[in-house]
Amino acid sequence: MTDDALGNMLAQMEAAEPYADVDEGVFERLKHPERTLKVSLPIERDDGSVEVYEGFRCQFDSARGPYKGGIRYHPGVSMDEVTALAGWMTWKTALVDLPYGGAKGGVVCDPTEMSRRERESLTRRYTEGIRRMIGPDVDVPAPDINTGQQEMAWLMDTYSMYGGYVIPDVVTGKPIEVGGTAGRVEATGRGVAITTRRMFEYLDRDLDGATVAVQGFGNVGSVTARLLSSMGADVVAVSDVSGGVHDPDGLDVMDIERYISENGVMAGYEDDAAADAIDNDHLLRLDVDALIPAAIENVITESVAEELRADLVVEAANGPTTVAADAVLRERDVPVLPDILANAGGVIVSYLEWVQNSQQYSWSLQEVNDDLELKLARGFDEMLDAYTARETPDLRTAAYVVALERVGKAHEIRGLFP
Repeated sequence: MTDDALGNMLAQMEAAEPYADVDEGVFERLKHPERTLKVSLPIERDDGSVEVYEGFRCQFDSARGPYKGGIRYHPGVSMDEVTALAGWMTWKTALVDLPYGGAKGGVVCDPTEMSRRERESLTRRYTEGIRRMIGPDVDVPAPDINTGQQEMAWLMDTYSMYGGYVIPDVVTGKPIEVGGTAGRVEATGRGVAITTRRMFEYLDRDLDGATVAVQGFGNVGSVTARLLSSMGADVVAVSDVSGGVHDPDGLDVMDIERYISENGVMAGYEDDAAADAIDNDHLLRLDVDALIPAAIENVITESVAEELRADLVVEAANGPTTVAADAVLRERDVPVLPDILANAGGVIVSYLEWVQNSQQYSWSLQEVNDDLELKLARGFDEMLDAYTARETPDLRTAAYVVALERVGKAHEIRGLFP
């Protein structure tokens, strides 16, 4: 077993194969991405120097519809990581029954060391590099780590300039002023909070007063923490790349958000509040009712899983649990709500934005949130049905069974070209 993201994704697929009704030949096809692209992105820095960045786009599967997946800016981006993420997006869109396939993109860079103008240049150059393989009916990008509404607006504008007219449905996660939808910014975190609440109900546990630790306090982690707090949970620990804070009596999530807004990172917050500093490693081992990894892949390793004291893990990040760690948690009877359901809120609302753009009609925030909850509830119930009916060893395998069968059936119906 391997702890790299692509190896993990493939191992998760293979673990579900014996329980899924998928033709052997089709399953072999599902393990391979349909298309990958690597691009060189030269930009002029503010000091006049030229730097060349590497960018990637992987289109994993399109049997059920256009490719769909985010774009991340991070020093650790690689083709293997992007391929794994594109695979996870394929299973995610299938699990919540969206008419999409899966894709992912990324650029190897540290955006915190770049000015706004440099980030704009990089985004526009990356868009030019991938524009021949994206489009409203082909591949629809979205935000991911270190990208947001502004980057998506630049992408849309660049693509539209080449097209000669405004094409808002080429990308989702845009500002509302240029075709974005209400609720998109909070969608992933809202979905994590909704599915966490459903898990507590399923486990016959009370969310009110439950202790929660959130590792990763970016957009997803902060929204998750805020919403769970509003549902009555006690968020006792949160962290970001600079460190974290812990208070067994519960943290003021809104106050932490204000602090980060003013200071950029969480470091130093403990000096201004009744909270103790905590590092990310210690946070993962806290004795809490629910642990929510909301940062990057592979943070729950085998050694962490052996010492993990949470009663439940909810995967807000993509691929935060290694295959070896999964086996340990399964042996210890620690339930894991898999990423392909827990963090599907973002792609669900991205789908709603895409539909609104294509129809040139928008819905209210309440309508968007209601549809988000409905689709997540349906996916949750179908995962539980597969868990019971197929007697899968864990919820992740059950979720993959649903997703693999949906994508596999689409391939069988469409056939093999030529």
